[in-house]
Amino acid sequence: MSLSLIEPRPAGVLWLSVSPSLKLFDQPLLQDLRTSCPVAHWEYHQNQDEPSGLEPALVLLGEYLHTLPRPVHVIGHGLSGVLALLLAARHPERVRSLTMLAVAGQPMATWHAHFYVQRQLLLCSREQLLIRTAKILLAEQGWERVRPLAMALAKELDTSPVPHSVFRVVGIPVPRVAVPMLVCGSQDDPIVDPVGLAQWQDHLKQGDHLWSCPAGRHFFHYFFPHRVASQVLEFWRGLGELPLAHSMNPLASEG
Repeated sequence: MSLSLIEPRPAGVLWLSVSPSLKLFDQPLLQDLRTSCPVAHWEYHQNQDEPSGLEPALVLLGEYLHTLPRPVHVIGHGLSGVLALLLAARHPERVRSLTMLAVAGQPMATWHAHFYVQRQLLLCSREQLLIRTAKILLAEQGWERVRPLAMALAKELDTSPVPHSVFRVVGIPVPRVAVPMLVCGSQDDPIVDPVGLAQWQDHLKQGDHLWSCPAGRHFFHYFFPHRVASQVLEFWRGLGELPLAHSMNPLASEG
């Protein structure tokens, strides 16, 4: 395994990524947020011969947070958002707030789970199913976008800490989260659909927020970064602050 921390300057926000092959879709929102506040980027890489699961990443991330001088706002999309959820539940004293993008009320109902369920049901090759999955994830379905995404999804299945497999799709209960929480989704996301997003209503505390983008499918933060950034920044301001620069470690890596 390896992890890296990429931060152009000290930051009070930590963007989590356990899906390096899909990080292209995060860049527009990251750039938008960075016009208002510094954002650090924590990235986790899993080797193909390692056991798959989020626990090793969660342990490393928890250790890193305890090196920081104060709590940070954490944010993540999809499986990275699930990691952010588990982190906030395990280390609430080190997390100022939690923002999840495209995470269902049943957190492990990710596109990976959808893929493996379809793999059991449909008589088609892995490559054909990856193309099919790419088409349903994208708001724009031209072949010039679908084919590269299918290749990225294949790499994601092989190199990210996905606990699902063709033999088993796992689930986890929603942990209790004491910190302020923002959950964002898209009205036309076929993975985290409006029903799956609405399941968060049972877990929201006073001050928590649930927001749905009108379009954009699973990568709505890529297609509508300004709208998403506006919601995230408004959430942080509602906490009485906009994350300001403070001392964090410079580039760090561990293998």
